[in-house]
Amino acid sequence: MEDVFMPGYDSSRSRLRLADRHVRVIARLAERETPSPELFPSLGELQELGLVGEEGELSPLLRELVETLAAPVLNISVEITGEAGPVHHGVVVGANTVIAHEGWPGDEESEYIPVEPSTLVFELARMVCLRRGGAEQPAADRVVSTVKALDAAFTGLDAPSGDAGRDRDTVHKAVTDAGTSGESADTLTELILALNSYWRVTVAWDGEHDGGHAPMFRSLAVWDCGSRGYWIREQPEEPILPGQVTPDSPLELVRSDAGEVWRKLTGLIPEKAELGTRA
Repeated sequence: MEDVFMPGYDSSRSRLRLADRHVRVIARLAERETPSPELFPSLGELQELGLVGEEGELSPLLRELVETLAAPVLNISVEITGEAGPVHHGVVVGANTVIAHEGWPGDEESEYIPVEPSTLVFELARMVCLRRGGAEQPAADRVVSTVKALDAAFTGLDAPSGDAGRDRDTVHKAVTDAGTSGESADTLTELILALNSYWRVTVAWDGEHDGGHAPMFRSLAVWDCGSRGYWIREQPEEPILPGQVTPDSPLELVRSDAGEVWRKLTGLIPEKAELGTRA
């Protein structure tokens, strides 16, 4: 029998476990709107937990979450893809509160928890598991290839043989057959075989351009290659729009380290002047 996820609340840390459908219910009720019929089961689960009353009134335990979601100053998305598949985290920054949310591979729920605003960059670094390392970095400090070569390499690794040498030959052949050669082919092969995860952090806010409001974005995309270190993906350049990347799109990776990645994470956060009156 399939397990049914139920929301949860931990008073010791003001933590909430919610699926996206529960958050949609809370957002509708906060705007004094009735949730759509497909959300009624989720509404019932929130009522069973005591987070929503019989008449749709929201519990005071939801105050920080509701205030932050109602008027976000920054929305930060953290997308990580590892061996277990993609997982989504993020942070919503309000005028007075900051709420972090973290998912788990294959699960629909996320944990929502208020965090101290001054620890925002620490939270992002923790979400992407930023750490010192990279003791076995390749000699090259840049890889120039194509998305086609990367796709070919991952296709070749769909069924790893378990033999490190054979897997390396498979990846290297796939990369070179796709048009990448020389030092770039060798380094890309090493990085793919050492890849722990690749992640992207995107910060979005409502800024100003030419005297009017305009959506603003900053992104950072990184490969975490374990002992081979951190590699910043410069191409395809973020933010990537749907349909923008093709097999012939360039792939460029530049070697980095934990300190530089920390500085770039910090640089994603806009200054107060960039936020205007919403700061």
